[in-house]
Amino acid sequence: MSMKKFDPASNIQGLKQFGEFGGVNPSITDSSTFTFMTARTMLDTFHGDAEGCFLYARHWNPSNKYLADALAAMEGTESAWVTGSGMAAITTVFLQFCNTGDHIVSSITTYGGTYAFLKNYLPKFNIDVTFVDITDLDAVEKAIRPNTKMVYTETMTNPLLQISDIPALSGITKRHNIQLVVDNTFTPMIFAPFLLGADIVVYSMTKYINGKNDTIAGAICASNKFVLDITDVNDGTAMLLGPALDPLRSSSILKNIHTLHIRMKQHSKNGMHLAKRFRDIGLKYIYPGMPDHPQYELMKSMMNEEYGFGGMIAIDMETPERAATLMESMQLKNVGYHAVSLGYFKTLFSNSSKSTSSEVPKNVQHKMGMSPGLVRFSVGLDNDIEETFQLIKESVKELKA
Repeated sequence: MSMKKFDPASNIQGLKQFGEFGGVNPSITDSSTFTFMTARTMLDTFHGDAEGCFLYARHWNPSNKYLADALAAMEGTESAWVTGSGMAAITTVFLQFCNTGDHIVSSITTYGGTYAFLKNYLPKFNIDVTFVDITDLDAVEKAIRPNTKMVYTETMTNPLLQISDIPALSGITKRHNIQLVVDNTFTPMIFAPFLLGADIVVYSMTKYINGKNDTIAGAICASNKFVLDITDVNDGTAMLLGPALDPLRSSSILKNIHTLHIRMKQHSKNGMHLAKRFRDIGLKYIYPGMPDHPQYELMKSMMNEEYGFGGMIAIDMETPERAATLMESMQLKNVGYHAVSLGYFKTLFSNSSKSTSSEVPKNVQHKMGMSPGLVRFSVGLDNDIEETFQLIKESVKELKA
């Protein structure tokens, strides 16, 4: 399915969200609890039957609702809910769907924190997880059991930048009457997983959506029913575990999401430039926008081409020691920062095996094909990306000398 006709930026811009006194920005809700004019309205709100009313900020508040509405517009979902971190969004979904004795099928290549939760934390509740190569659709199908509740993946996997075939995975999950949950953190606006067949889409808004690395936040984009389920006062996972986002942060992210379409285009433009230049000097690289990537054609078939192939790229330095030397040199040259995370206006780079994937055991890293010297770049918004490349090239030459 092509995303060419879906315009997430226009959907966001089409929202009319005014402040309480006509402000061009929605008012920030500086209240943890809300008053009711009648006892009946409070009772109805407790039961989820009073649309537009707010009970307690851990449940819903106007600032979070404004941001959730923008996210739902961006994704094409009925609703959304915002959380205090990306991991809060991911774990809320897992724990809402799964009970003791249930089973999850997950991509083996995934964010280290997610891997650790699936591998090390869920077994405490006797929830089993099977990790598979998400690009092997036969392996996904064979891993499904009678007690499987969901298939979990990332649209573009971290850090190997594989592309998940969302329509095909959706076909598998629908045949088995289970959920397809997709983390779209690396590729907002580039992909719309829900429209491609996913049931739930999650984000770490800390990354591209906010874009400033000044906020930790997450999002769940889903049906009205699912959002009502997770916020139910009696048994909703989000309501009872309390991962709500602070309204001040919601307000900040809402402002930034209106520039996301511009930023994603520049991130992608710069990522493509570096990929081509890395190829020119013979670096071993991974970038889904190049024809030599195994899922290049798949990505083209699913993506919203207007936003490009993204700002994530990786190069293989073979060993952690070589990766460390390169990164230290690049930071001294002001290529960017040796730091985890992504989606920032400055380029960020880290050795995945020693940072964002360090929770994944070395033998599993080897099994998934992750080089111990893999350097993951989140390419920034540099105005002169060729100048940035020349600095990287200098650091690579110094490493070879």
